[in-house]
Amino acid sequence: MSKVSAKPRVGNKVKVRRLEVRQNQTRWVSDELAVEEPLELRLVAGNERKTVAVTLRTPGNDFELAAGFLFSEGVIQQRSEIRRIAYCVDEEAAFFRGDRRVDQRYNIVSVELRSEVLPELPALERHFFTTSACGLCGKASIESLSARGLSPVSSDSTVPAEVLRGLPEKLRKAQQLFDLTGGLHAAGLFDLEGNLIRLREDIGRHNAMDKLVGWALLEGKLPLAKCIVVVSGRASFELVQKALTVGIPIFASVSAPSNLAVDLAASFGMTLTGFLRGERFNVYAHPERILLV
Repeated sequence: MSKVSAKPRVGNKVKVRRLEVRQNQTRWVSDELAVEEPLELRLVAGNERKTVAVTLRTPGNDFELAAGFLFSEGVIQQRSEIRRIAYCVDEEAAFFRGDRRVDQRYNIVSVELRSEVLPELPALERHFFTTSACGLCGKASIESLSARGLSPVSSDSTVPAEVLRGLPEKLRKAQQLFDLTGGLHAAGLFDLEGNLIRLREDIGRHNAMDKLVGWALLEGKLPLAKCIVVVSGRASFELVQKALTVGIPIFASVSAPSNLAVDLAASFGMTLTGFLRGERFNVYAHPERILLV
């Protein structure tokens, strides 16, 4: 698979001026905010082309985001199905605002498949505009993953509780963009000894996970059977689902899980922890992987 190397036209942060108010004192200061821009994901096969999702994301690692989204949603099953990932460079990637041409080429990613026809995409209809709150509900959601061929986690990997407790601090220290902007979620991949393997940040927590999944897919690292994923926000159904697609056995969150996330983890053999803060954490599914002594 070939990839086009191109830098986005904007970075992942932007400078602004803000009025700082402290008690009765005010002052104007410069600040940096995380960039939020739409990313359109197009799928290409033969002479067919279709937009499959539009998501608001922080620019950066866009090819990983595209690949990770397609893999975790079951559109592709392996890296070899991708012929090429590229930013859009045609005239459709621009529009006019008044008499000014606005270039959008780095906000459109095309994933070209080796197949001559597009796959069936009914499962992606809910994603045409994705948000941080998107998701599915109910037992049917879990059953649909089994029907898709998603298998339970079979890893016998374990982690000492003391190692687990130290992961949120390591995640936070590695969040360089968060240090500058204070406005990003993170998904971090760790080995069983607590060493950080890879971290991805994004304004959307699902995007951060997709970037991590996409990195593992494109780098040929799958399955991730001896890894732990730690997320900076809550544990939702979709985040747990995305971790399951790459075989991660232990999912840790610094915040609360949803009930559907717990049901999903329990059904597919994943260890799910929440409220991982300081010396405490809760285990909601498959505690046998956590060594307490």
